[in-house]
This record gives sequence, C-alpha cells and structure tokens, in this order.
Amino acid sequence: MMISRPKIAFWVTICLSGVVICTSQKLPNIVFILADDLGYNDVSYHGSEIQTPNMDKLAKDGVKLENYYVQPICSPTRSQLLSGKYQIHTGLQHGYILPAQPHCLPTDVPILPGKLKEAGYATHMVGKWHLGFYKKECLPQNRGFDSFFGYLTGSEDYYTHFRPGDAVTSKHWLGYDLWDNDAPFWPAIGNYSVFVFNDKINNIIDKHDQNKPLFLYVPFQSVHAPLAVPDKYLEPYKDIQDRNRRLYAGMTTCMDEAIGNIVGKLKTAGMWDNTVLVFSTDNGGEVSQGGNNWPLRGWKHSYWEGGIRGVGFVNSELLPSEVKGTISRDLIHVSDWFPTLVHGVAGLPVNDTELDGFDMWDSLRSLKSPPRTELLHNIDPWPNQSAVFNTNMTAAIRVGDWKLLTGSPGDNNGQWIAPPGSGIKPHRPLSIPGQKIWLFNITADPFEQKEVSSQYPEVVTSLLNKLAGYYNGSVPVVYPKETMKASPALNQGRW
Repeated sequence: MMISRPKIAFWVTICLSGVVICTSQKLPNIVFILADDLGYNDVSYHGSEIQTPNMDKLAKDGVKLENYYVQPICSPTRSQLLSGKYQIHTGLQHGYILPAQPHCLPTDVPILPGKLKEAGYATHMVGKWHLGFYKKECLPQNRGFDSFFGYLTGSEDYYTHFRPGDAVTSKHWLGYDLWDNDAPFWPAIGNYSVFVFNDKINNIIDKHDQNKPLFLYVPFQSVHAPLAVPDKYLEPYKDIQDRNRRLYAGMTTCMDEAIGNIVGKLKTAGMWDNTVLVFSTDNGGEVSQGGNNWPLRGWKHSYWEGGIRGVGFVNSELLPSEVKGTISRDLIHVSDWFPTLVHGVAGLPVNDTELDGFDMWDSLRSLKSPPRTELLHNIDPWPNQSAVFNTNMTAAIRVGDWKLLTGSPGDNNGQWIAPPGSGIKPHRPLSIPGQKIWLFNITADPFEQKEVSSQYPEVVTSLLNKLAGYYNGSVPVVYPKETMKASPALNQGRW
C-alpha cells in the first residue's frame, strides 16, 4: 500500500555527479526526535506516573513500536541511527566517545543527512552530537547537515552549558559546549537548553524554503543528567518523594511540551500534513538519575532489556488510516532508520553502502512481514581483542524469539528496579559464579526471569556460531586515550 503524496513538482540537483532528477511528487518532510536516557517506564502510555500527553497522542495516533531496540549507551546508538551500520563495523563497540578522545564516527562512512541531501532535502540538526569532534571533518556541519546548533559532547549543565571531563586526564577540566555551526553560542548562558533548542527549531521552520523537503534531527539533551528543570515543571510531581525521580519527571514533561511545540509549529507552517515524525530513545533509563525501565530488567549500560528496549513510535498523516493507532511488534532496530528514511521515505537507493539496517517502511505502513528476523546487539572484545570469538566477550544477539548474552551483560547482573515510591523492593536474580552465557525466550519471557541455556543447548550452540560469524566480520575496537590537546584551557575555555 503506497502512501499518498501531494502532486507538486520538485527538482533535485546532485552537483557532484551532474545528474538532475525530476519527480512529480513532493517528498515528505522528516523530523527525527531522539530523547536521551528516557526509560521504558518514563512515558505515561507505558503506565508511568510521568505525564507525557504530547508523546502519548502522537504514539496513539501513529504506530507504537513495541519490539524496538537501541543500544545501551549514547554514541553507539547515534552512530547506528545515522549510519545504518552496527557498531562492530565502525569501531565503536566499546563505549561512548569521551570529550578528550581523538575519536569520531569514521568520516568515510556515509550518514543520513548526506544521503538525504542527494534527494534535495534541507538538513538541520538541533541538539546533542556525541559522535566525536577532534577534527573538523567529524563535525555535524561537515557530515551533511546544512546547519548545526547544539553541543558536541555527551552531557552538560542545562543552564550554563559548561561540562567537566569524563576520565582521568580530563576529570578536572571544564569547558563551554554550545555551538551555532562553528561559533560558540554564548547568549545561551543562563537559559534552559530545551527552550534554547525550541527557539532555534522555530527559526529553522520559519526560514525553511517549502519548495524543498526538510530533514530536522532533534536529539534533545533531556533527560540526561545533570538533573535540572524550571520549578513550574516540578509542581505536578510534588508528591514524589525521591528527589531524582521528581526532577527527572519534570524534565520529561518539559521535553514533552517541547515536542508538542514542534508539532504545533509544523502545523502552523502548513508542513505537518506532509511530515513523517519518528520518536526514539537512545538507551534505557539510568536508575541512579531518576530513570526507570520497570518491568524490564536492568538499565542504561546493560544488555538486559531495560538497557536496550527503546520507546519509539512513528506518526504521519501519510500513513494509511488502517495502521494509525496500531502497535507494531515487528523486530526493529535503531540501525533500520537509515534505509527506512533514505530508501523507504525519500526513495533513494542505498546499495552504494553496506548496511546492517533494513528498510522497514513497508512493514510500518502495511501488514507486510518485516525483513528483520535477527539482531546483533553488540560484541565488545575490549581490551583483549582475540582472533576468535569467546564467551568472555560481552555480547548479545536476538534471533526470532531467542536472546543470548555472553560475558558481562552489565549492571550488577541485572536487577528489576520498580519506580521509587512503588513499595516494590529491587529484585536481584540468583547468580551462578562464573556464568558467561544466558539464554531467554524473549517473546514468552520479556522480563528475562527464566534463564534456559541448560535446557536448549542446541539453541545456544547455534547463536554462539552466529556471534562468531559476526565477530569474524567485525573491525577492531577504536578507543584511544584522552589527549591533553583537548583541554578547554588551550581552546579559549571551550571543548
């Protein structure tokens, strides 16, 4: 079933090849919103006490993604979203990129904005990059975005926009990190980032030439630590006794309001009816900073479901009426957005780059069977990168109903943590000393309560063989030491 598009002439010129493409259909605008550290139990349509009315309505009127996976930490999710490649193929298997690391998403990897520009899209980014910035070629404005407004590192103060370092070398460093393309944006000091970003988004939409389709990538700072929000957003949560959960709840509602403002602005501009909006989290919630993934097991940094099961939905007036208001239980991964948006929505071929993602557009807008049946969550051999795969490596894979984990999946062996104030005590599973393999039937046991590796040795063998095959095709981990050259003191107080 094809989506309907307004019959408006639209020309695209690809300058490098000299090819001119003419189409009689106006391509949809694409708005991709990425929340930072939002947990599975942190939207009200999943039963949370946190109020997210705008996200609830968008999800209810669109397609909810309830078998959707991201990565357990920031940089790997963002790299897979923008490149369509598993992190084993970009060297980002081990961790997020530290501010002082001379490291970035490889610059020879094509990414989403650059591909969409080939179809004539105007491409803009507002928010968090976190894919490296040690050389100019790594910066978002040099990777296909017409404009970049936001910050380059992984977190910062919501009002001052300064951040300290992360590791030993940079621990006591402090630098400013909010940019308007290549220039630091000093007027933001003292202003809450959600409002600063919202103003910039409004400006982009106001100035957008509607003869061109728009790609707007909005990776919010919210709701990552350090926790902070204007007082008025705390009022609905005054009965939450846990301070972190109360702050986190207010931050989530503030972000939800901003999402509603973006949709409202698109409607006012007459762009909403020809827009595809995707919402995603980047990883599970961080329980020590107010997030919650109940009833899933584990949290951010882990390969238990609470670390990687994402909140996600798609909303568009271009979706057929019969799929609006439905729930998709198709297996979908964050790497699928590259081919889904480039090929499925924009209609460009993607056979010029090797992808791990699948084009899910047909399965999202119809009842067609999804192309994805298995998913490599990751294989992290750091620091002992042996020639062959072994179960000391932290790895996770999903094939059909089965999920296999090896090594150290994370977070104190994976607890179940209910929301603060629920009266439900954290539950820790029985641990087996030296255990390196876990197997679950995720369809029958989505909360990972029953480990069954001893009952299905043939399944374990099959999945270990698949992991070994993926490892054979992987590139080495790239995780350089921090460099003193990154010190803000050497860069006019800026990262």
